[in-house]
Amino acid sequence: MVAVRPADVEATLTRIDPLRPVLLLFGPDSGLVRERARAYLARAAEGSSDPFGLVRLDGDEIAGDPGRLVDEAGTVALFGGRRVISLRVGSRNVVPAVEALLAAPPGDAIVVIEAGDLKRGQGLRALCEASPRALAITCYADTDRDLTRLIDTMVTEAGLSIDRDARAELMGLLGGDRLASRGEIAKLLLYAAGEPRITAEHVRAIVGDASSLALDEIADSAFAGQPTEMASAFAKASGEGMRADIILGSVCRTGQALHLLRLAADAGSIERAIESARPAIHFRRKPLIEKALRSWSAARLEAALLALDDALLAARRNAALGPAIAERALLQVAGQARRG
Repeated sequence: MVAVRPADVEATLTRIDPLRPVLLLFGPDSGLVRERARAYLARAAEGSSDPFGLVRLDGDEIAGDPGRLVDEAGTVALFGGRRVISLRVGSRNVVPAVEALLAAPPGDAIVVIEAGDLKRGQGLRALCEASPRALAITCYADTDRDLTRLIDTMVTEAGLSIDRDARAELMGLLGGDRLASRGEIAKLLLYAAGEPRITAEHVRAIVGDASSLALDEIADSAFAGQPTEMASAFAKASGEGMRADIILGSVCRTGQALHLLRLAADAGSIERAIESARPAIHFRRKPLIEKALRSWSAARLEAALLALDDALLAARRNAALGPAIAERALLQVAGQARRG
């Protein structure tokens, strides 16, 4: 097995292994997948003067022409040096293309594959984990330790310092997506520039909930019947490159959690259900969660979840129309919530 252990990930990504020219990055944190892919691609391209040395391929196109990946990897760089290929997996199956590549790996090329959250023992993940010519790295959401390191590093690099309570406040708003977390920290640093220290007031004034690229905001606004706010959060997530099926999947999970809370509220009260929720609901989300619970019955939530599941399937089958499919489904949810 060539699945890289979490403790070895950083060391593995700091060096290019020519014996394992294929790197698969996947997992629930799409921002971390993107960040690690960019860094590894830049490292692989170091020393090359070929402006065409980095090739970006779309997974859905490769799925329709499996031989193209092998051809691209085997093409000799125009000005010499290493051939570097970035492949982003879409909704279609790229296993045949990657399987052919691993069967006849190129002599001097590096292929970095970005994928979503893949199941163990299946498809692309199983193929790369079993191959001696590939590395497979899972990108999990940041832990508290990771977030502390990220915050302290960026704050130090900016020449600032941060109060302990401000760090704690900030950590509660980050964590679902590495790129989104970086963006929120950078926004905070710009806002606090010139101040002696970053305080909790600075955090509350400028940082929104960056977890999973504002996915909570999309779901909460939809179920609370706020279409304008939902559309704004959806546009932000889409602009950051979040796939429509990922957004809908997160909304479905929020809907399932709301359904459980609604059942608990039916057996007691909404306030008690919210306070007893595990994991605890962030205080900024509580007003929207309460509003959603007052707008939906358990039966109506079940019907909404079925509709969202249908939209999720449609978005996966047609990636090009995915954003339109997702936004339409979410606006329908928001409309149903407003009607109570």
